[in-house]
Amino acid sequence: MRFTDTIQLEAWRTEVRGYIARHWGEPEAGSEFFPLMGEWDEARVPAWLEALAQRGWIAAAWPQEYGGAGLSMAEQFVLTQEITAAGAPTSRHMMNLVGPTIMLHGTPAQKAAYLPPMLRGEAAWCQGFSEPGAGSDLASLRTGAARDGDDYVISGQKIWTSGAHKSDWMFTLVRTDPTAPKHRGITYLLVDMRSPGIVVRPLLSLDGRHWFNEVFFDDVRVPIANRIGEENVGWYVATSTLDFERSNIGLAMTAKRSLVRLARYLQSRPQKVTRTQRLEVADRAVEIAVSELLSYVVVEIQANGGVPNMEASRCKMFGTELWQRLANTRMRIAGMPGQLLEPSGLELAHGLRTAAEYMNTLTTTIAGGTSEIQRNIIATRGLGLPRG
Repeated sequence: MRFTDTIQLEAWRTEVRGYIARHWGEPEAGSEFFPLMGEWDEARVPAWLEALAQRGWIAAAWPQEYGGAGLSMAEQFVLTQEITAAGAPTSRHMMNLVGPTIMLHGTPAQKAAYLPPMLRGEAAWCQGFSEPGAGSDLASLRTGAARDGDDYVISGQKIWTSGAHKSDWMFTLVRTDPTAPKHRGITYLLVDMRSPGIVVRPLLSLDGRHWFNEVFFDDVRVPIANRIGEENVGWYVATSTLDFERSNIGLAMTAKRSLVRLARYLQSRPQKVTRTQRLEVADRAVEIAVSELLSYVVVEIQANGGVPNMEASRCKMFGTELWQRLANTRMRIAGMPGQLLEPSGLELAHGLRTAAEYMNTLTTTIAGGTSEIQRNIIATRGLGLPRG
């Protein structure tokens, strides 16, 4: 396990930093949490993503034949690390989940139809996996799709669908054989969000922001040609989707940026800083370093051609629980001013959106698989413990 750059990676990191400085510039104030929710400065993002696309860096590890840069896992890791450290988006929403899935399981016609518009930013995507009663236990999903001629007809509901209100397409799982065991009888479909019968309703986060949605399907017709993989084996296609982008280095780097802002805030009011607060900040700094190292373990496995499983779960669980501890630390240090959703004074000057981060980090240990699910994976697949 190597935790330092090779000579080649050091040169690559320098190139990436220079490119970021020229095309993105200084990080946005207060961007330490909200970019995870897709809320960068809208005026700034299109030109930046176009600059990434011109280099192929918007799809860094995609093969060049599909418009990517064909980078190694180590190079992609460094690129993600540096872009996230600068507070910038690394790609368009969801493309690094659905794109590689189409490459792996799609037909030549599907690759030609969906990948180029994705890279050009002409089609925004969302993920239709979770349902009421089928979140962490995703295989319990009940949204049904019945064959009718050359179409599937979908009826049901998805929930917590990030960005559905801004999306052109959804990649989703539907149940095509209700009599099969729950991990079977599931099919992976690509759905045009403009199809008749789709209704998107907003779900507001605790701080009143709209990014999540619930999506209803009322006899929505989807061509069979939009199926990825074979009918009734969509669960195994979906596991490919969930295998991509697993290092979570973005989470560690974003947490580091958040801690740096907090440290600068403390330095601006040293007479009010207690020893306990200093020690608490030091604890968070150590934990962020651990989170980074756990990400290095994951990318090392990927670079050697392996598939991280327990390691990815460990990384995700530790990183998201760290985010909650960091939010708690920020709230305790900011005190009463930190409870304002619209900060002012020193909090505003240092880009601290403490109340919003405190509320939104509640979801981080739920989204993408709860901490309980991650602990089960670590226990059974990592430690070899029996299932309870």
